[in-house]
Amino acid sequence: MKSYIVFLLLMIPFFSFSQKNTADKANVKEKAKELKEIRKFQKNLNDEYLNPKETPLRGENFTHFKKHPFFPIDLKYRIQAKFVKTENPVPFDLPTSSGKTKSYQEFGKAIFELDGTSYTLMIYQSLDLMKMEKYKDHLFLPFRDATNSKETYGGGKYLDLKIPEDNSIILDFNQSYHPYCAYNAYDYNCPIVPEENKLPVEIRAGVMYEDVYHH
Repeated sequence: MKSYIVFLLLMIPFFSFSQKNTADKANVKEKAKELKEIRKFQKNLNDEYLNPKETPLRGENFTHFKKHPFFPIDLKYRIQAKFVKTENPVPFDLPTSSGKTKSYQEFGKAIFELDGTSYTLMIYQSLDLMKMEKYKDHLFLPFRDATNSKETYGGGKYLDLKIPEDNSIILDFNQSYHPYCAYNAYDYNCPIVPEENKLPVEIRAGVMYEDVYHH
């Protein structure tokens, strides 16, 4: 009996190491998956802007375009946020860059922590897109942060999301992008970021902005 107990005591560190090793491998695999997803987003965005049928770029901006500048990928900015759905949302008109409006409703809010501080961002749903089968689960998160007018577009950036299945939602700011009107203010009508979605910190992730696009 004594030898059996000694054997168990000797095996405990082995099992602990084995479990830790398994968890580490799972974390590495998950991070690799997340990085692959972000790089796919970057490639797709570049391909879109290089496609003359899809790009918002015109004239020399399109001729000279090679690829978007991006902040270095940082999984710190891929955040699992708490999601709180808005009950009985009321449709409203969101002002746009051209002085017109687009119809949205508040779908919910994302509550998350960044560097130990809690923040809240409102998430919206387009009343027009929700009628289309392709976009019925599409959510819209416009935001501003302290990089705007410096390393990113002054009007802020956007995040595309899907309706979550539970009370959490992934906010991957590495996949944030500029509205079309950041590159072509004449042909596009972009929703203006609501004041409630202005973050007082830098979100150093996603697409950056180059002087060639400034109006």
